[in-house]
Amino acid sequence: MIRFPAVLALVLTLFRPSPALAQECPDLSPYFAGQETRGQVEWLQVAGELNDFLPLCLESGDYFALVGAAWLNGGLLPEAVEALERALLLNPDNGAAQIDYAEALFRQGQLFPAIELNGQVLQRPDVPANLRPALELRQEEWRGLTRDTSFRGDFLLGYDSNLNGAPDPGQVTLTIAGENVLLALGEEFEAMSGPYTNLGLTASHRRLEPGHQHNYTAEIQGRVSDDRSTDLLQLDGRYNFLRPRRTRSWQIDSGFRSLAFGGSALFTAADVQVRYSISPLFTCRPFFDASAQYQLFHNQSWLNAFDTRLGGGFACPLGDETESFGNVSIEAALLDSQKIKFDRPGGDRGGWQVAANWQYPLPQGLFRAVINHTRLEDGDSYSPLLDAGAPRWVNRSYLLLQYRRGMLFNGAPGDLLINFYHQQQDSNIGLFDTSDTTFEIGFSFGF
Repeated sequence: MIRFPAVLALVLTLFRPSPALAQECPDLSPYFAGQETRGQVEWLQVAGELNDFLPLCLESGDYFALVGAAWLNGGLLPEAVEALERALLLNPDNGAAQIDYAEALFRQGQLFPAIELNGQVLQRPDVPANLRPALELRQEEWRGLTRDTSFRGDFLLGYDSNLNGAPDPGQVTLTIAGENVLLALGEEFEAMSGPYTNLGLTASHRRLEPGHQHNYTAEIQGRVSDDRSTDLLQLDGRYNFLRPRRTRSWQIDSGFRSLAFGGSALFTAADVQVRYSISPLFTCRPFFDASAQYQLFHNQSWLNAFDTRLGGGFACPLGDETESFGNVSIEAALLDSQKIKFDRPGGDRGGWQVAANWQYPLPQGLFRAVINHTRLEDGDSYSPLLDAGAPRWVNRSYLLLQYRRGMLFNGAPGDLLINFYHQQQDSNIGLFDTSDTTFEIGFSFGF
């Protein structure tokens, strides 16, 4: 990254001088010589010497441009910004001050104002030929910071207690002619446990614009085990639009997901979500979100559905100024699932969901805990053969514990990942009682 030294030596010969300097201001040309060889300490000494001339040079744009350059190269950014702004107020056409002020804006983190000002300098017809290539290179490098493309690979080894998502009981109760009959389930309905390998590849692209941000993500993820009938393949594509503000922010997230299980396409879903957060109340920032999703089941079209979700919550830091216990977000939402075809078992569904997400930074790594509970109730009978034709209800809870630690893999950044996941689902229909526990360890690395 180019960092420009003070360029005031060019002011007298390469840029037109200020229209009229105050007569009392002394000749500043001795300070223009030897700029390239000065170190930070020498620049601070120059700034101190120039400060003695302040009462005499209050109307000199070139004086404040030189003072700003001295502070900038001396590493005192706030003082540099103040002096350079005053130089441009006295003479908005001061090219040297424009160049240094663009650099000061960049060091302040104001990337887009810096790019805009540097572009204005490049449009000037009096920019010296020997200076233009450096300014163009600086512009190219700064613009490059607004675009970022990255790739990430995941490799994890794990163990799953229920690879096939089988129900807990080995038998199910049927209601036939008003009588309950126990029916033993076949081996294909028994839970299969075993080790697995999880592989993933993600491509991300971020584009920054003044006041907002665009994010694009494509991901492919697969799980393979000894029993190929339980293999998973998932494809995801997402777009995210983010407009952050100090007092409020909002974002739109949309995308699709396609899932194959056991070598056969299971379902594809497309969704859109809007999230809005407002100014903090005390220490917590409230947020609200709404989402809609269309689910298409490839081989079971009667399960197709249109789901909506409306929720809100708080994101809060934990601890005080002396000790931090991380951040926690708590959220609650109402759920609704509308059938697409009239013969979907259970008809329309409704319910609610609560979740908590805690992240705690450790001396080496990050710990994360997520707990989630969902309640869904069918509007109609799921089947006259199950629970005497009663509408089905389902309670589903899960716990996720994750430890992530940054590491280097052959010089490339990555993470060590350790995940523990447990899910418990209960229902008035035993066929939907299920539990699942997984543990996995592996690596995520960028390239």
